[in-house]
Amino acid sequence: MKRENKVDYRIEKDSIGTKDVPENVYYGVQSLRAAENFHITGLNMHPEIINSLAYIKKAAAITNCQVGLLDRRIAEAIVQACDEILAGRFHNDFIVDPIQGGAGTSLNMNANEVIANRAIELLGGSKGDYSIVNPNDHVNCGQSTNDVIPSAGKMTSLRLLHNLKQELLRLHKVLCQKADEFNHILKMGRTQMQDAVPIRLGQEFKAYSVAIMRDIHRMDKAMDEMRTLNMGGTAVGTGINADETYLRQIVPNLNEVSDMDFIQAFDLIDATQNLDPFVAVSGAIKACAVTLSKIANDLRLMSSGPRAGFNEINLPARQNGSSIMPGKVNPVIPEVVNQVAFNIIGNDVTITMAAEAGQLELNAFEPIIFYCMFQSIDTLAYAVRTFVDNCVSGITANETRCRYLVENSVGIITALCPHVGYQKAADIAKKALQTGEPVRSIILQENLLSQEELDRILDPVHMTEPGISGKELLLKNK
Repeated sequence: MKRENKVDYRIEKDSIGTKDVPENVYYGVQSLRAAENFHITGLNMHPEIINSLAYIKKAAAITNCQVGLLDRRIAEAIVQACDEILAGRFHNDFIVDPIQGGAGTSLNMNANEVIANRAIELLGGSKGDYSIVNPNDHVNCGQSTNDVIPSAGKMTSLRLLHNLKQELLRLHKVLCQKADEFNHILKMGRTQMQDAVPIRLGQEFKAYSVAIMRDIHRMDKAMDEMRTLNMGGTAVGTGINADETYLRQIVPNLNEVSDMDFIQAFDLIDATQNLDPFVAVSGAIKACAVTLSKIANDLRLMSSGPRAGFNEINLPARQNGSSIMPGKVNPVIPEVVNQVAFNIIGNDVTITMAAEAGQLELNAFEPIIFYCMFQSIDTLAYAVRTFVDNCVSGITANETRCRYLVENSVGIITALCPHVGYQKAADIAKKALQTGEPVRSIILQENLLSQEELDRILDPVHMTEPGISGKELLLKNK
């Protein structure tokens, strides 16, 4: 039929009734109803979950053909349609909003309809003629939204986590390089934003690299959480309407077509009921975001000023910092890392509450979990990438400034405690703060130690390495 706007339509029917669907599209009536019901974010479905669904539908078609439940011609047409989706075609026909009611049924049916209509074309039919290939009976054979959607979510998360891990490995490498580059630079360590004791700038960057590697290890554990699927469990994990051989073969076939490594849950009911693996993964992502945000905070502090702040390091100048203050350059890359971390922490709360809110045999809130999860992983990966490329790799040190702050700080008095006593050291620190004189000068003025003794005690390496006290160093060198 035709309308005044010259768009051709086909009539499709579901359990709700009939509906006009544009003739040229590959989605069908159920997808269209969902798009009308759930205009929530205004965003498109993540391309990786579309690909994950294509892998699952492809593996299911192969498996159903192997067990004799699907005609070979239909199975081959479904497989080809899935391969075309994996090549980037038809993604625009996935029209349902990422946040939707129905536990993901709308997304599953969107995939079923797109694949069915393309398979119908490949078999010489017209889109919408579901007597040739049916979205439910053929594309969804042996499946339920309740095993397809969580499995697709895990597959997608696993792929995105792999990308994030690669970016974190790049960051770790650059931090290690900076640790070596700055290892000889003595600076003032600070606790509670007050002068503490000296530390080497390289030691600080080395500590950052260790923290990032710890997050990488968490990513490995998080990826393992995503490898257990409930495929074959169908509606509630009991495997209703799934052939016994299909049940055994679906995950191995999925591994083969996707070139990934999944296992089938030993208890499919548990794997259908509970979404705690996503909470664990979200926790690992949040922990990493917290680590990165703390590092970003440190870089902003150490680069602050440049004249009226710490000015111990220089961050690469990326853009003008003010529309009114000429010459101002802001730490925009660390700032965006901070903001990504804030968002991820909020997403983690949402994921936690959504996972908790499931009832009995199913959690209906997977769509919001996936929306937040994919956003967290993606944005963290992008944040790490710009952090490496536009900030960390270009950091330089102001060695003279670092040395000046150490020499003019009372923090070095701690190293002198074993030689002059705690109370005397405290008196010297107080005098230094009141007069502005360096601690070293006061020590020499009061003849408490010689210049040679001071040089030995305040040796930069031995002040910043465990295992040898200043007194031991002094005796060793006498």
